[in-house]
Amino acid sequence: MAAVLLLRCGARGGRRALRETFEKLLIANRGEIACRVIKTCKKMGIKTVAIHSDVDANAVHVKMADEAVCVGPAPTSKSYLNMDAIMEVIKKTRAQAVHPGYGFLSENKEFARRLAAEGVTFIGPDTHAIQAMGDKIESKLLAKNAKVNTIPGFDGVVKDADEAVRIAREIGYPVMIKASAGGGGKGMRIAWDDEETREGFRFSSQEAASSFGDDRLLIEKFIDNPRHIEIQVLADKHGNALWLNERECSIQRRNQKVVEEAPSTFLDPETRRAMGEQAVALAKAVKYSSAGTVEFLVDSSKNFYFLEMNTRLQVEHPVTECITGLDLVQEMIRVAKGYPLRHKQADIPINGWAVECRVYAEDPYKSFGLPSIGKLSQYQEPLHVPSVRVDSGIEQGSDISIYYDPMISKLITYGSNRAEALRRMEEALDNYVIRGVTHNISLLREVIIHPRFVQGDISTKFLPEVYPDGFKGHQLTDRERRELLATAASLYVAEQLRSQRFLGTPRIPIAKSKRSSWELSVHLGDGIYPVAVSKDGSSFSVEVDGMKLNVTGEWNLASPLLSITIDGTQRTIQRLSRDASGKTSIQFLGTVYKLQVLTKTAAELSKYMPEKAAEDTSSILRSPMPGAVVAVSVKPGDMVSEGQEICVIEAMKMQNSMIAAKTGKVKAVHCKAGDTVGEGDLLVELE
Repeated sequence: MAAVLLLRCGARGGRRALRETFEKLLIANRGEIACRVIKTCKKMGIKTVAIHSDVDANAVHVKMADEAVCVGPAPTSKSYLNMDAIMEVIKKTRAQAVHPGYGFLSENKEFARRLAAEGVTFIGPDTHAIQAMGDKIESKLLAKNAKVNTIPGFDGVVKDADEAVRIAREIGYPVMIKASAGGGGKGMRIAWDDEETREGFRFSSQEAASSFGDDRLLIEKFIDNPRHIEIQVLADKHGNALWLNERECSIQRRNQKVVEEAPSTFLDPETRRAMGEQAVALAKAVKYSSAGTVEFLVDSSKNFYFLEMNTRLQVEHPVTECITGLDLVQEMIRVAKGYPLRHKQADIPINGWAVECRVYAEDPYKSFGLPSIGKLSQYQEPLHVPSVRVDSGIEQGSDISIYYDPMISKLITYGSNRAEALRRMEEALDNYVIRGVTHNISLLREVIIHPRFVQGDISTKFLPEVYPDGFKGHQLTDRERRELLATAASLYVAEQLRSQRFLGTPRIPIAKSKRSSWELSVHLGDGIYPVAVSKDGSSFSVEVDGMKLNVTGEWNLASPLLSITIDGTQRTIQRLSRDASGKTSIQFLGTVYKLQVLTKTAAELSKYMPEKAAEDTSSILRSPMPGAVVAVSVKPGDMVSEGQEICVIEAMKMQNSMIAAKTGKVKAVHCKAGDTVGEGDLLVELE
């Protein structure tokens, strides 16, 4: 779970670095970021207080903290956003300071004001900076005054959908509609025409109200095909400010980051310096103190435009820690206590390369990631891989619920150069065991090995451009297909041989089976492949497509990870399931493949087995994800057209429009606004 690399690629100094510090600090957050803050506090000798909702009573951050107090039921509005309850905990525990992490109350000026009124230190900037930078309209005006490059757009608040259309036409399509108080991709929509502007206004205002309690929107020109590059800044209360290099965050889906790295392959020293100096100028303009991030959009000509400033710790801060050697949480605590920065701009290095993958409980085959929920029945982080850091707040047995962000962890790898960091990331993803929920390991692995990504040819459109028809998993080459077939066949034979023995001796002592060859049939996708296997010691010789492959391994079938070698190529695979009919699921090269291994005789007989008829999904609408029903637009007897909105499902604070697959009459509606639905639940039937 934890920041193994904090000693290798970050975190200089400890308790000795401070003559005086806080005695007790409360973390107003949950999950991995709460755990991350607690680790630094332990290193600095600061006692910690965790808050939690009732469903998080056994969460990892609760176990790690010195004290923990429940602040309400599961919904965030009644727990992690419940300022009254949190203030009571602060008084009760006598915490001297509060670290808000990111999200929740981290950029809430009212929370910072209330803390200040009670004499409690907020580990972050003052209320003026939070207000100025948290409001996208005000921040844009301040950026202009500080001579920071800004995107053309409308600087006021958009009143209604009609005004949104008028403004969008004046700016010129495409436009970006986004929440004034937003962040994390919530309350943000791209519109290419009037209809999309009206729809974007509706959804963005609803998401903004739900996530931030503020439905104000603004509109600006959408920079087509840009890179998303951000500058980490660090400032103290004495007028000192630094930029800690950049992070490349262009790999996104639905305006939320998926893969980040530091530094960027795109920036030259001159552009990096110009962006850094503008970021520092903005920080000084608002008298910023603490760690913060200035986000820019960068076009193909390296023109950069201010996007927003996040007045908090960013999710992706570990990659900056890796290349600079700084512990940003420790620096935030030092600044909040009143200490000046310990470093000058010339002291900030770029040592090596770091890559971060956000591991989510999501189905990447649905819109590059719709949330998945469930209990982690098996969980094993790849901490045995060199130069790997995992920031997480879960463990085996933890629940991923609909109430909170579906992030499982942040997986970070570090190398002396980018190629080394990416190789380690590939190995780490292959060695990551996550069972019980659907996850996005397959998508992450495909991204980091894709030729365009490896070459650094990326933009915020990377995913839709590379996968225009949606993500389909790893596409096997002929050689990889043979390797997978040989692996499945070898596993089958190893299982058969193991089943003949018990405690090292034959189950039937009089049976003297010396069988050494098997003729099998392996189903993969639409193909059926004859495979011949012969055993030689711990190795198998497997013939596929007229070619022989040598497969060796320890064949510890009880292990979640299996290291095998196929003709000299080492692969780490996971066998996720198997049953008596020969069906098995194998995670190979990051993607899960479903196969069926049968003996030659069983394969010949299987063609007589009737197949289950596929469900006609054109007349029904099922929920593609777990979530809450926000609105239902139809009732029985209504006529609907193909593509018409039927209902809206909110999952992890993002609203998703469910549409009709065909034209027809509504036969039955099985949900209503306020209902909680699971993945696959029937919502609406058409005649």
